[in-house]
Amino acid sequence: MIFLIISICCSVTVAVLLKLARRYKINVLQAVTWNYLFAIGLSCFFFKPSLKELTSAPLSPVYLGLGVLLPLIFWFLAASVRNIGIVKTDIAQRLSLFISIVAAYFLFGDHFNTLKILGLILGFMAIVLTLYRKTKSSATAGNWIYPVLVFVGFGAIDILFKQVSQIKVIPYTSSLILIFGLSFLISLGAILYLSAVKKQKLQLINFICGCILGFFNFGNILFYLKAHQVMAKNPSTVFAAMNIGVIILGSLIGILVFKEKMTKLNYIGLVLALIAIILIRLSQNYAF
Repeated sequence: MIFLIISICCSVTVAVLLKLARRYKINVLQAVTWNYLFAIGLSCFFFKPSLKELTSAPLSPVYLGLGVLLPLIFWFLAASVRNIGIVKTDIAQRLSLFISIVAAYFLFGDHFNTLKILGLILGFMAIVLTLYRKTKSSATAGNWIYPVLVFVGFGAIDILFKQVSQIKVIPYTSSLILIFGLSFLISLGAILYLSAVKKQKLQLINFICGCILGFFNFGNILFYLKAHQVMAKNPSTVFAAMNIGVIILGSLIGILVFKEKMTKLNYIGLVLALIAIILIRLSQNYAF
C-alpha cells in the first residue's frame, strides 16, 4: 500500500499545482508539455535505461494509446472546468472508477468477494457525497461532452496503465520513457502550432512550472505502476484505493489549505470513503 499512498500524494499535488496555475495565469498547455520533457529526464537519470531497450521495444498499441490520451485528458479537463465547472468535472473524473472496476473483473480476472463488493458500493457512495455541491447549472447541453470525455478518458488511462504493468518485454521504467516521449511530442506539436498560428508566446515561467509539475506527475505514474505490479492479482483494489484516496486527501487539503466549505453530506462522504478503503484492503486477506 505504500506505493499507492505515494502515488495518491503525488496525484493530489499535481491537482493543487494545476489549481494554482489557473490562479496565477500559468499557461497550462505549455506547462503540461514541459512536464513530460522533465519526466523523461527524471526517468533517464534515475533508471538509466539502455538505448537498446528503448529502440528494440515493440511499439505497443498500449504505448500509443497512453501517449495520445495523457496530454488529451489535460485538455479535456481544462475545457470541462471552463464550461461546466470544477465540481462536476471532479465527479466525472472520479466516477471513471466504474470503468476501471468493470475492466478489472472482465479483462484482468479479478476476484470480487463480499468485502470488496461492499467496499466498492460504499466507495461510489462516498464519491458522490464528497463531491456533492448545490450549484446553479449554467452549462448548455453541448458542453456535457467534456465531462463525458473526462469520464471515458480517465477510465481508459487506468486500464492502459494496468496493461503496461503486465508488459515483460522491457522494464516498466523504459515503458514510462516511451509513453512520456510520445506525450511530449504531441504536446510540443500543439504549443508550436498555437505559437505560430495563434501567436501565443512561449514563456520561461511556464517551463519552470512544467518542471515542477513533471516531478510530481512522474512520481504519480511511477508508483501507480509499482502498485499494480505488487498487487497484480487485485487491480480493482488499486483502482478503487487510488480514486477514493485522492478524494480524501484532496478534500482535506481543500478544507485546511484553500478553506473550501464542506457540507454535512461531504463529511459523511469522507467517512464512507475511509471505511471503503479499509474494507477493500481487508478483502485481500479474506475469501468470503
